Amino acid sequence: MSNSADSPGTGSSPVRGRFRPVRVLTAAVFALAGLIFFTSFNTAKGTDIRTDASLLKLSDLIHERSHENGELDESNAALRDDVEALAERDDGSTRAEDDKLATLEKRAGTQKVTGEAVSVTLNDAPPDATAKLPGYPEPQPDYLVIHQQDLQAVVNALWQGGAKGIKVMDQRLISTSAVRCVGNTLILQGRVYSPPYKITAVGDPERLQKALAASPSIQNYMVYVNVYGLGWKVTEDGTVTLPGYSGTVDLQYAKPVE
Repeated sequence: MSNSADSPGTGSSPVRGRFRPVRVLTAAVFALAGLIFFTSFNTAKGTDIRTDASLLKLSDLIHERSHENGELDESNAALRDDVEALAERDDGSTRAEDDKLATLEKRAGTQKVTGEAVSVTLNDAPPDATAKLPGYPEPQPDYLVIHQQDLQAVVNALWQGGAKGIKVMDQRLISTSAVRCVGNTLILQGRVYSPPYKITAVGDPERLQKALAASPSIQNYMVYVNVYGLGWKVTEDGTVTLPGYSGTVDLQYAKPVE
């Protein structure tokens, strides 16, 4: 009979098993799993963390801020009208000075302008568009959407055609306005728009349309209109009143990091 310490039935207390690293590792894994489950529960607080349905999407946030900016612009315009009405009661200025101020405000775009108008509407092509004319490649995604340079080309051509005032969507442009696109959306003076984009200019309709036709950038755009179906529509609107610019006129610029 063996007298090994592992053998049962001896006078000394038997050893039930040797130290096994595998058992310790298994226990550590279960402990870690428990910690993960607890952390997940504490983070979720009863919500489903596998979906972002309860979170405000970035696009929703952008459109919410855009709507708020639009309301602030309207409020600012109303306050400006009140200030101007109070100033006109008795500001101590002469008639000549008032006329000069009115001329400057008109040129700055802060006053309404009325006259015959032309509108240009740009729109994306259908997502399933194909080349309509032989010899042209099948479209890439960039071929089918309106780009910043397309909008800028129309605005520049209308200024070149002697426009007295221009409105993009529902906002009046001034000398510091920047027409910028991010993805397939237009960002103009703190507000966001989706196509179709409508640009309205007050001026001589004949001159405005000639300037549009003579623009090399627009001529290039028209190739994509004819081949891939990008949207292009020019209409004469008759007599139109464009609103005055109601946003801030303060210049903003980058500052060096100290």
